[in-house]
Amino acid sequence: MDNTVSALKKNRGLGRGLGALLQDSDNVNNTNAERELNALSPTNSMNEILLANIVVNPFQPRTHFDKAALEELAESIKTQGIIQPITVRQLNRDEYQLISGERRLQASKLAGFTTIPAYIRKADDQQMLEMALIENIQRENLNAIEIALSYQRLMVECNLKQDELGERVGKNRTTVNNYMRLLKLPIEIQAGLRDEKISMGHARALISIEDANLQIDIFNRAITEGWSVRKVEEVVKELTSAPKNIEKGQKKEMRSFESLSQKLTNLFGSKVIISADQKGKGEIKVPFNTEEELARILGLLKV
Repeated sequence: MDNTVSALKKNRGLGRGLGALLQDSDNVNNTNAERELNALSPTNSMNEILLANIVVNPFQPRTHFDKAALEELAESIKTQGIIQPITVRQLNRDEYQLISGERRLQASKLAGFTTIPAYIRKADDQQMLEMALIENIQRENLNAIEIALSYQRLMVECNLKQDELGERVGKNRTTVNNYMRLLKLPIEIQAGLRDEKISMGHARALISIEDANLQIDIFNRAITEGWSVRKVEEVVKELTSAPKNIEKGQKKEMRSFESLSQKLTNLFGSKVIISADQKGKGEIKVPFNTEEELARILGLLKV
């Protein structure tokens, strides 16, 4: 056990930002009540705690846990045990509040355990929120919009500046700013990025366009025509560097294509794609999935 505690004190598994926060939280001034709690369970100690005595973190931004993944983790815990302890703060003699490790907590319950190894830390409500958000950010499967929204919450709810935020999460100011700028995009594009219809590279290219309607037009064409990031960058560069009178004509043309495409889509009951180059050459695509659908479209064309 001594070797385990010694290894755990190195904070392996903790991200740079979360580890710094936990270290900072140990410097909080003790009140009389806190000193009483310290006498019960010394800070930075590791103890076996009853699962029934642990309440979840109300500041935890993560609300959904994949059931199958939890069951897999539970099976692993049955075999290997808890490799990395959870982290909690003590509320009173028999009650603790989770700081990090909710998946391990839930999986331990599924595995039928009654206790779990845990670090006991000191943290006030704001530190709890910061730790929960930073742990959320450090998950590998977050999309760019989820990361941006977590950054925004840290700045607004924890009153942090971008430089301070960068220190907390271990990112430079430019990286933080690139994520924050995504929140300036129209909601439709943010949703497309969240749902992985486009990548962060596509979205970052669209930020350079000031006209929200034009951003949405290019976003829709990028999806329907399968544009690469480079293609979007080229289109955006052409639009932003063109003389204003040409740019206005291109914007009007793109809106016209979008409107016509929607009308034909409504007519055929199938997504119609219209594309054209600057010389006016282009094509109209009417996709179909079955022979019956093709026959219906040909019937509408009276062919």
